Amino acid sequence: MCRLITLIISLGICSLATGDTIKATIKGTACDLCASTIEKTFRAQPEVKTVDVDLENRVVTIQTRQGLTIDDSKIRKLLGDAGYSVVAVARKKQ
Repeated sequence: MCRLITLIISLGICSLATGDTIKATIKGTACDLCASTIEKTFRAQPEVKTVDVDLENRVVTIQTRQGLTIDDSKIRKLLGDAGYSVVAVARKKQ
């Protein structure tokens, strides 16, 4: 009985797990075309679940898929290759 309860609890915890939330502060964004370029770039990455670009605050919020992550160096490279400078990258584990 104890093993069954442990299994049920473990399965419940695993199903609640989500990916990371990553916020990259950038320079060089000014318009909707900038936002759509960044969104298209990150949506093409297999580890990315969602991406949102806040032009006013110059923040790109990336939600990764469960069990996957994207390295800061890859984020910096993707944004740099698209023509933007990264000021900071902050992570929050969900």
